[in-house]
This record gives sequence, C-alpha cells and structure tokens, in this order.
Amino acid sequence: MSELADAVGAVAGQRRTRRWRRFGLLVATTMVAGYTAICAVLFFVQDQLIYVPKVGGYGRSPADMGLPFEDLTLTAAGGTSIAAWYIPHPGDPATVIYCHGNGGSLPGWLGAAKSLYTLGFSVLLFDYPGYGRSGGRPTEAGLYAAADAAWDFLTDQRGLPASRIVVFGRSLGGAVAIDLAARHTPAALVVESTFTSMVDMGRQEYPWLPIALLCTHRYDSLAKIGRVRCPKLFFHGADDELVPLAQSRRLFDAAEQPKELIVTPGGHNTSGFEHDWESMQQFRAWLQGVVPSSGPA
Repeated sequence: MSELADAVGAVAGQRRTRRWRRFGLLVATTMVAGYTAICAVLFFVQDQLIYVPKVGGYGRSPADMGLPFEDLTLTAAGGTSIAAWYIPHPGDPATVIYCHGNGGSLPGWLGAAKSLYTLGFSVLLFDYPGYGRSGGRPTEAGLYAAADAAWDFLTDQRGLPASRIVVFGRSLGGAVAIDLAARHTPAALVVESTFTSMVDMGRQEYPWLPIALLCTHRYDSLAKIGRVRCPKLFFHGADDELVPLAQSRRLFDAAEQPKELIVTPGGHNTSGFEHDWESMQQFRAWLQGVVPSSGPA
C-alpha cells in the first residue's frame, strides 16, 4: 500500500510540476508578447512623440511685434517648400539662423526673434517640413535640409559671408544647429537646452526598452559637436525637467575650444538668454566678442 501511495503521490507531483511549468510558460509568453507590443507601438508612434507641429496658416507675423520682415518660401533639397521669415536689422549686422524647438510653428518663436533683433541681429526664422506652411513631413533628414535651405538663402541669394552668420538652435533645434555648424563654418554656434542624442533622450524616458534598436531619429549631436570649429555657446536651465543639464555638460566637454557654458535659472521652457536679464548681458558680451558689430539697435 505504501508503494502505491508513493506512486500516486509521485504522479500527482509530476502533474503539479507540469501545471506550474505550463503556467510559467504562459506568463513568460504573455510578458514577451506584451513587451514586444510596447516596442512595436513606440517604434510606430515615435514621429508623433518627437515632432509636434502646428500646421496651416499663421495668425501672427513679425509686424505684430513691430519688426520689419520678408515672408519667404525657400526650397529644400528634394523640392520641399520651407516657410521662412527674414527680419532685417538696419545697417550691416550679422544674421542669426534660428532653428526652433519641436513644437508649434513660426509665430511661437517671435519672442526669441525680437530678443535677437534687440541685440543687433538680423534673424532668419524657418519652419521645418510639415510645420506651419512648410510642405512635406518632418524627418531628421528633412530638418537638416530645411536648415541648409536657410543657409543657402543667406550665402547664395543674399551674398552673406559665413563669418557674418550665427547659427542658433533651441532644444530639438539645437541638434539641427549643431549638424549645420558641423558641415559649414559660421561665425558662431549657440544652442539652448539641447541634448546629446535622441537615443539618450529615449533611454532617459524608457530605460527598460531597447531604444538604440527602435529609434530611427538619431540626432547624434555628441558625435558631431567635435567637428564644429567656430566659437560655441551652450545655454541650459538649472532646473530643466525635460533635458537634463548633464547632457549640455557632455556636449560642452566634447566640444573643441573656444566654447562657453552658461547655466541659467529656469526649466526647459523658462530658461535661456531671453528669460533672465543677467544671462542676456552675458550673451550680449559673448556675441560682441565673436561678432564685434553686434549690439543693441
């Protein structure tokens, strides 16, 4: 009887073991399927996470801020139309190519344009493909091509030497500005609240996902900043809740001299030269050092 009981118990134990194995396999399969589904969703929606354009007409223009301007349509490589505003400053100043952030369209960046104008610069604002009145759709290559169209307008059509052009980029636009400055030689590069790469940003937000495999938009500024030979100025907010200050520090460390890093008060959307009087004065002094004729109107 004891042998029979032992045999019955062994069979029962084997059944329990098989049940637990099947349960474990089901759980593991479900987890893998869920993880794969999350990866797939992130892969297919990454464009919507990165680019937040406002599409259509502009309700405001530089004229609403008392600024003279030319309403332009530039043409990027491949024939994509790029909407732009050129705000000329009196005299013969340097011109800032302003590469804006990932959201909105041109009117949302008029405050920065007016601040730069007040510092003594002409300003060329342009929208990325798929933003505002620009054609196409936003892609990494498309944003770079739009910046090239802005550069070509100033150098080819207006005959402005590269030594009279300052390239400025904020947030996502910082990556666009760094790419442009790495391939040309402007008078200076200025970036605000920008990041080392889109992969690093993705890893920050989703550390448990294989971001390097999923991310098709690289914006690898860390790999490019060492090729920028002009003077470089990095602005970053001390309390930036979106792009950590550490990323600007890494870019600064990887950049060649001459360079300067200015940490300003504020978060991602409340920091930079135009939000702090002391930072504005530091910016003015730096600009006058690299583009001597810049200054207030």
